[in-house]
Amino acid sequence: MPKFSSLQLTRREAIVAAGAGLLSLRAVPTFAAAKLGDDGIYHMDWYLESFLDLAEDLSGASAKGKRFAVMWGMKGCPGCKRMHEAYLSDPKVEAYIRDNFEILHLNFLGSREVTDFDGSKFPEKPFSATYDVKGTPTIQFFPETAGGLAALKGQAREVARMTGLPEKNEFLAMFRYVREKAYEQSQFPDWFKKQV
Repeated sequence: MPKFSSLQLTRREAIVAAGAGLLSLRAVPTFAAAKLGDDGIYHMDWYLESFLDLAEDLSGASAKGKRFAVMWGMKGCPGCKRMHEAYLSDPKVEAYIRDNFEILHLNFLGSREVTDFDGSKFPEKPFSATYDVKGTPTIQFFPETAGGLAALKGQAREVARMTGLPEKNEFLAMFRYVREKAYEQSQFPDWFKKQV
């Protein structure tokens, strides 16, 4: 085996070392790129694959030590495009969200049937109306458990909501706000002012 220093490798030594598994030629981890689906909304390969049962999805997220959020997108939405191509393509932003959240991405104009926390079922479009979602992107953040949610209605089930697309630092801060349960002490705008 050739001797080499990690800072002074010849091309030949690097090839031998890589072939022996001693050196990775890929220095930076790769991150998933957003893909525009046939439905016209963006998809990330780490978004939650779901049977669209919110109580089940929340329970699954909690079992993994993650928080559960529903992201609403729509074909032709410029904010959705920017969020996926500029925000979620940032490795720091993507890694934090992917590691701490299960994201269920729903289509604001879609027709897939969604089961709500109380067992009621609606296609995506009328389901968004039950939560008073008026546009995209919108992200709904839910509590750590589904206990008691069936008795509440719509937005009262959420611990926080992001409507529209804020600047990137505020976007990531909202996920931190939910993950750290800061909503138990203060409203997001007040909490965010203290973070800057």
